[in-house]
Amino acid sequence: MDFSKLFSFLKNLSSYSSFKRRVVSGFCLGVLVSILLFSLLASVNTTSSLATITTVNSSSVFSWFLSPPRNSSRGYLPGRGTGWEDPYAIESNGTELISNSSDPGNTKDANFTGIPETDRGFSPEMGIPSWNDSASDSKRQDLDKSLPKNTTKDEASAMIVEKKDASGSASVTVTGEVSGKCDIFNGRWVRDEGKPYYPAGSCPHLDLDFNCYLNGRPDDDFLRWKWQPYGCNIPSLNATDFLERLRGKRLLFVGDSLNRNMWESLVCILRHSVRHKNKVYEASGRREFKTRGYYSFRFEDYNCSVDFVRSPFLVKEIYIKHANGSEDERLRLDILDETTNAYREADVIVFNTGHWWTHEKTSRGLDYYQEGDYVYPRLKAMEAYKKALTTWARWVDKNVNPNKTRVVFRGYSLTHFRGGQWNSGGQCHKETEPIFNETYLTKYPGKMKVLEQVIHQMETPVIYLNISRLTDYRKDGHPSIYRKEYNTTVEPLTAERTQDCSHWCLPGIPDTWNELLYVSLLMDGKGSWQR
Repeated sequence: MDFSKLFSFLKNLSSYSSFKRRVVSGFCLGVLVSILLFSLLASVNTTSSLATITTVNSSSVFSWFLSPPRNSSRGYLPGRGTGWEDPYAIESNGTELISNSSDPGNTKDANFTGIPETDRGFSPEMGIPSWNDSASDSKRQDLDKSLPKNTTKDEASAMIVEKKDASGSASVTVTGEVSGKCDIFNGRWVRDEGKPYYPAGSCPHLDLDFNCYLNGRPDDDFLRWKWQPYGCNIPSLNATDFLERLRGKRLLFVGDSLNRNMWESLVCILRHSVRHKNKVYEASGRREFKTRGYYSFRFEDYNCSVDFVRSPFLVKEIYIKHANGSEDERLRLDILDETTNAYREADVIVFNTGHWWTHEKTSRGLDYYQEGDYVYPRLKAMEAYKKALTTWARWVDKNVNPNKTRVVFRGYSLTHFRGGQWNSGGQCHKETEPIFNETYLTKYPGKMKVLEQVIHQMETPVIYLNISRLTDYRKDGHPSIYRKEYNTTVEPLTAERTQDCSHWCLPGIPDTWNELLYVSLLMDGKGSWQR
């Protein structure tokens, strides 16, 4: 282009009127700038060695605002106002980040109360947050990058490794879907339409008072929830894998009827995976398990057993008959009961005690507790509980070989009586969903604080199944009036006066306890439970 003619033209503008001069000058200047820019871009494209141009995709800019980098301490939740706190972000010390906003619809409620179902969507298949926006795909891609090549979803969900924090307590890191330090007992219940570990009515080894389906409970929505820890995913209980790890071994539950609840749950879970179900049987042939005694379910194909022995206090109960025919009950706080010989050599022992310490005699503590020859005129139940647990701990340290036996203690299972206890009008009938508002949860049980103190002082490693919090949410999972079969329409009305809001329907909540037992043993990684 001949620029001399253009400059000559601009020079002659002085002969134009002021208005025409401004118009023509502006037009020409715009043309000149456009030509210069076009020439510059052309020269850059043809000479790649001179410069590199980075193209910025506008959609990626908007995507960043919708989904900030995953390693950021803040994350955006769609439809949550200005709340930037990510409920899945976990501090290095394991503390959950929650919003301090006063907005009732924000993330302050750890149960996500107030978030529409479509916004708090959870993928049961993948076990990761699936917020309904473009951020979901971004998060999933970030997580996929951390997986080894050709890793399947099932393999990813089973990848767990053990870690210990500064205090020495175990934690779990789940690689694959979500990484990060995680307390598997700190979480929430999420909706899950998957099937239970065994179909309702399919297991013939349930005591009648746990078989809510057989007893006519009309709803099954309480089975549509899955426990989801904050910050990580945990594998489901693989019953075949569980039995393989138990091959040639014995797992034993020791405790009260809540441990019987858990024991029957595990028997049914494992039995459902066995092809020849006639090779799963109780060794003595008994079909009811409520009375004192030792019960053993044999799994012939694996040469293993899953057993239960009733010991509601762990320490020894004694009965003293007087000459006049009366009888006194005492609790020896310094001696374990006679069942110890049954579980000294077991490979996994799951202990519990708690509910019987709330009964009338134990709670009053009048002339009931004894150490040696001394009977306490009065002793608070919590003090007696600590003495009993200390006796248990000393026995374990002296008699259990930690190289052979894994010791587990299951925490206190919360009850949901409203209006009184079982014998004074308490009820949980017609509860059909979990508690969502945390203000309605009870305080952490004092007994479990005592247990933690005792375990901390033990030489033997103890796996603590801290299920108190997760059971507290589940007011909907109790048998209530469905703990027996009714022959008339009047009987259920009478049963409403003595409801069972302590134990749990099966299938039901104890299946999750066993799932967490499975994960905890894998985390412990000793013996056959090594990954």
